[in-house]
Amino acid sequence: MRVILIAAKELVLAKTRLGSVMPASERVDLARAMYRDVLAAALGSRAAGLVAVVSSDPALLELAREAGAMPIDEGYARGLNAAVALATSILAARGASVLCTVLSDIPMITAVDIDAVFGAMGQGPGVVLVPSRDFSGTNVIARSPAGVIATRFGRQSLARHLDDCRARAVRCEVLRQARPALDLDLLGDLYEFVRTASTTHTLSQLSRLGIAYH
Repeated sequence: MRVILIAAKELVLAKTRLGSVMPASERVDLARAMYRDVLAAALGSRAAGLVAVVSSDPALLELAREAGAMPIDEGYARGLNAAVALATSILAARGASVLCTVLSDIPMITAVDIDAVFGAMGQGPGVVLVPSRDFSGTNVIARSPAGVIATRFGRQSLARHLDDCRARAVRCEVLRQARPALDLDLLGDLYEFVRTASTTHTLSQLSRLGIAYH
């Protein structure tokens, strides 16, 4: 079974790098809007048989449940990679043979992008990595089997994932995708998003904040 896993931080912990330009309440609203866009894209996938969300945020888990996704409560904010490891174990036990993990702060991603990641998997064990725009981070990772390597989200995660694949002789493909490459961490990212985004919850939120008018 092909499964999409959205990894989402607690709203109050999200987007801290925007703290110098955006108060906490606005960062929470922005993080929620981005999550809703990523969730909608995942649920629109034709390739996946299940969409799951791992988080310790009750509001995000409830949104997942209401939308028809499987909520996985990590219990407390244990860190992104530990949360994904927990969810990977649960989903593998439920029959996930290919697991595509998507971060919740890439609101330009579409169902077409996600299906293209599944399409790039090929047969047998393998990994597909979608890098961030600066080619240092990993914004989407698909793994078959689900736990063939551990996730290494964080600094220089793309290189770390590639190193793990080489060390384990696991086939790996780096798939460049323009929309998923843009994660919203800095003010410049928000301006870039506004210049290129279509109608989304995130764009509506940025319009309310006045950023869409810069």
